[in-house]
Amino acid sequence: RVQVVESGGGSVQTGDSLRLSCAVSGYTYSSYCVGWFRQAPGKEREGIAAIDRGTGLKFYAEFMQGRLMISQDNAENTLYLQINNLKPEDSAMYYCAADGRGVCLNGSIRFAAAAWYNWGQGTQVTVSS
Repeated sequence: RVQVVESGGGSVQTGDSLRLSCAVSGYTYSSYCVGWFRQAPGKEREGIAAIDRGTGLKFYAEFMQGRLMISQDNAENTLYLQINNLKPEDSAMYYCAADGRGVCLNGSIRFAAAAWYNWGQGTQVTVSS
């Protein structure tokens, strides 16, 4: 079965950068999608980034204002999400999800949490001013 494990969260200061990791296992093929989401207390889970591992296409939510960068280590099946210039409003639980390529290649559902099936347990990011 597919397993997704996030790591790399922590407590940082405004303006700092952080790199989150997402290790995906269980797929028997190399083409699938990985998405990054976050959820702050009292708010809905929102998608912020995704990558189609088959083509390498990357997608970023516009509201993140260019502060994100996805990279990957193919040998380790690990994805990384770097978040730059962190702000207190970025404080949230950050989740990684994995699913078939159709999810992230469809712009209508790419950042919809309900469209993704395999989830990690989340990693907390706290940004103080």
